[in-house]
Amino acid sequence: MQNFINNQIKDSYEVKKSILENDELTTLIKIVAEKAIEVYRSNKKTLLAGNGGSAADAQHIAGEFVSRFYFDRPGIPSIALTTDTSILTAIGNDYGYEELFARQIQANGVEGDMFIGISTSGNSKNIIKALHACKEKGIITVGLTGQSGGQMAELCDYCIKVPSNETPRIQESHILIGHIICAVVEEALFGKGF
Repeated sequence: MQNFINNQIKDSYEVKKSILENDELTTLIKIVAEKAIEVYRSNKKTLLAGNGGSAADAQHIAGEFVSRFYFDRPGIPSIALTTDTSILTAIGNDYGYEELFARQIQANGVEGDMFIGISTSGNSKNIIKALHACKEKGIITVGLTGQSGGQMAELCDYCIKVPSNETPRIQESHILIGHIICAVVEEALFGKGF
């Protein structure tokens, strides 16, 4: 059992090491963070969505923006589209699960917002529909996916593909990337800057 535990930690470390050593990937994270700064400086917001563990990640990242990350500062507008059970069940019942996020983007998204869709496979149907809704409204689209990027790779303005095919390792890296973006945005908007 100890070896199993150690290997889980090692596997997580190896994926993060791969991200660190990939200049193209770390540059893409920087570009997405810079875009998020532009979004917030334009008085727009981020919208996030995912399913299962990725829904939890969407809520986690939105919480970091709205509350605080490293230090006290004004809240930064961010909405996880996974949290309102009345909205979720109404859309699911009336339009189907695939429309869960697209309908909310139609209702609450505005041009210049940023949507962050999280899917380890890159093929979640409700995220794909959301990306199409974003294109219609002029919303910047960011994907957090696994290694292949799935269908999202072609649909997102920016697709950050974690170099792994294992769901737990991908999700662990998604929250790392989300934390980095939150930290950069917070520092740029309310800290000493870079």
